Amino acid sequence: MDDQNKNLILATVLSFLVITGWMILFPPAEPVQDSAPTEQVAAEGQVVPTLPETNSAAATAATTTDVSAEQANVGRVEIDTPVLSGSISLLGGRFDDLKLKDYHVELSKESDIVKLLHPTGEPEAYYALYGWTPGGQTALEDVPGPTTIWSVENGTKLTSQTPITLRWDNGNGLTFRRTVSVDENFMFTVNQSVENTSATAHRMAPYGVLARHGEPSNQKGFFILHEGIIRQVDKELEETDYSDVADLSFDEREGARADVAQVQENGWIGFTDHYWMTTLIPEPGQGFTSVVRYADSADIYQTQIRMQTQDVAPGASASVETRLFAGAKEWEAIRAYQNENGIYRFVDSIDWGWFFFLTKPIFAVLHWLNGVIGNMGWAIIGLTLVIKAVLFPLAYKSYVSMAKMKELQPQMEKLKESAGDDRAKLQQAMMELYKREKVNPASGCLPILLQIPIFFSLYKVIFVTLELRHAPWIGWINDLSAPDPSSILNLFGLLPYAPPGPESLLAIVSLGVLPIVLGISMWLQQKLNPAPTDATQAMIFAWMPWVFMFMLGQFASGLVVYWIANNTITFIQQYTIMRSHGHKPDVLGNVFKTFKRKSKDAG
Repeated sequence: MDDQNKNLILATVLSFLVITGWMILFPPAEPVQDSAPTEQVAAEGQVVPTLPETNSAAATAATTTDVSAEQANVGRVEIDTPVLSGSISLLGGRFDDLKLKDYHVELSKESDIVKLLHPTGEPEAYYALYGWTPGGQTALEDVPGPTTIWSVENGTKLTSQTPITLRWDNGNGLTFRRTVSVDENFMFTVNQSVENTSATAHRMAPYGVLARHGEPSNQKGFFILHEGIIRQVDKELEETDYSDVADLSFDEREGARADVAQVQENGWIGFTDHYWMTTLIPEPGQGFTSVVRYADSADIYQTQIRMQTQDVAPGASASVETRLFAGAKEWEAIRAYQNENGIYRFVDSIDWGWFFFLTKPIFAVLHWLNGVIGNMGWAIIGLTLVIKAVLFPLAYKSYVSMAKMKELQPQMEKLKESAGDDRAKLQQAMMELYKREKVNPASGCLPILLQIPIFFSLYKVIFVTLELRHAPWIGWINDLSAPDPSSILNLFGLLPYAPPGPESLLAIVSLGVLPIVLGISMWLQQKLNPAPTDATQAMIFAWMPWVFMFMLGQFASGLVVYWIANNTITFIQQYTIMRSHGHKPDVLGNVFKTFKRKSKDAG
């Protein structure tokens, strides 16, 4: 077996093993609808955060309050922006009803739009709360909390042009206001203020809470994707799964399982799903306490921001401004919040993974190409061209080395004859030949090996980023983040029955058009060279395209499009370089030889 074939088999087998391992560790996730379960949670655990200097566990303990009946009797302020709809409840001034206008639960435009936030009393309640924590001589009833009934002071509807102001007077000289505005995307600004008209000084601290009743049922549960708590604590990004939150140690001060961190300058905290996110964001440069909390008795997850204590003298007022991101993880919008609003590392709320140094630039180029071309499928093909262009110098050296190796075949055969069974002598002679002819036998592997991290990074990008969700390409490919919906089992739609779903055991043989084209492209790429004379090598080469075809059959269509484009460009590059070095690949001849050999074996 010559070194060229050794290297090619080694690279092919390594690629096969890596992708097989990837399939075992990270199997393609089954599609999950963004819908809520049927069971309901009646109880609501509320937290009253403490001031930094207090140690009362009772003040932080979760209380069980059924507010669903009371919610029906209070008013709401409508939310209506180009991308959001919903309402804010006057009970606690809570954000608990929010829908994303541009996103549907399913591919069909007739399906429901995604609902992000839910009030208590509905399945999987999920909402944001704001309030003030009393300190010193100020009593709990003197400050607004989760069940305070607010009134509308200004505004009738929250839009991107018209903010609203809520007001609550405690009857003892303290007047609280909450002004809420929202931009044209997914960022709310919440200004909490208090005016002290009494003769007594008051001490209090503002807070914000995101609460989630139970784990979301629409989790993908996929190792490659983080779903759960995400927070930035100064320069450290922390990601915590729901199961890890539930396993936190019990904190006596908090009265629940909790993880408390002090942020000095920059930070944010919230919940991240596959494509959606809610995040509490204090002003950049402002210190605060960041809390992850889980109440066992009520099965409620919370993330909190506790701001610095305010001393409000008689006749004085105090205010604090924070932001609430609630919406889709659109890269362009999130990057703008980071770059223009100074939200530190906010773009890292998208799960770029371990290969972030590849996934980030790959997505940036893909997003730019999509903006220029206007179609994500063609953008993936354009990205393939860019990647192949970047790697071309290395690929060129590899193909040239492979061409020279072919030219050295007669000399290598002579060395084998002269060396006989003396493998050490043969190895030394071949190394001298490589050195004299300036040929690196290992260079053929490198371009193939470099494709592995690029392949995994693109897989991550296609799976994680929102921009690929429900993105069409051509014809029947209407979602590049999902497998090819066509199937050979119903003759690609000609037969009047649906192909088996991803949950069926037949899914692995339910190949669509794209996986079949992928197998053919790999098979044709092999035909640039004659089949190996060694029977083992020939068998490996014969099976490899079809093994990959079945392995990648249930991968996202966008990834298969990339692999087909990569094979096609590689074929053209290799063919052109081989021709430039005087070697004319006989592709058709090699194809016919393959069929003749199979016919001979069958006879």
